[in-house]
Amino acid sequence: MTTEEFTQLFDLYFNDIRKYLLYRSGDETIATDIAQDAFMRIWEKQMVIEQKTAKNLLIKIARDLYINRYHKEKKAFRFFETYQIDEKGLTPEDQLNFEALKEAYENALKTMPEKQREVFLMSRIDELKYKEIADQLGLSVKAIEKRMSLALAHLKTHLRDQVNHIVLWFTHLFFCITTIKKREGRSIT
Repeated sequence: MTTEEFTQLFDLYFNDIRKYLLYRSGDETIATDIAQDAFMRIWEKQMVIEQKTAKNLLIKIARDLYINRYHKEKKAFRFFETYQIDEKGLTPEDQLNFEALKEAYENALKTMPEKQREVFLMSRIDELKYKEIADQLGLSVKAIEKRMSLALAHLKTHLRDQVNHIVLWFTHLFFCITTIKKREGRSIT
């Protein structure tokens, strides 16, 4: 695909693809980002596209990208919903601390740049190795390492105010669980 062909394809269909995604997501930023990603896929893979099928192919690529993004974000935000705490021995303060941690984590993920969040979630939620992520995204392992480093720095920055409080809370939580298990005669490990 030549630059001129790509430019023509982009000029003809970008607004249509963006509108389609806007209707699905309700978010202009997400619609624009995914529409751009759809066109980048075509450019990076140097696809040869017939004019008759171009719009349908772009819509399919955009729909797949949107669904993948939706599932990754949904999975990431469900982490705390599925994480169960043994509530024996937990005070209302412990519950509030857990909810504050959950909210801070979700907000940090929401404000993380998309490319960093994508790598972070693929690593932490999908449990993929950097090489696997690099292969899926068509990037180098070094690029994945850089994005992960930036993602972790983002989390550190956004959770900084809570870190000391969280460490104390986890220590207290561990102490409560250990005490309960000792009382019940169960192994701590």
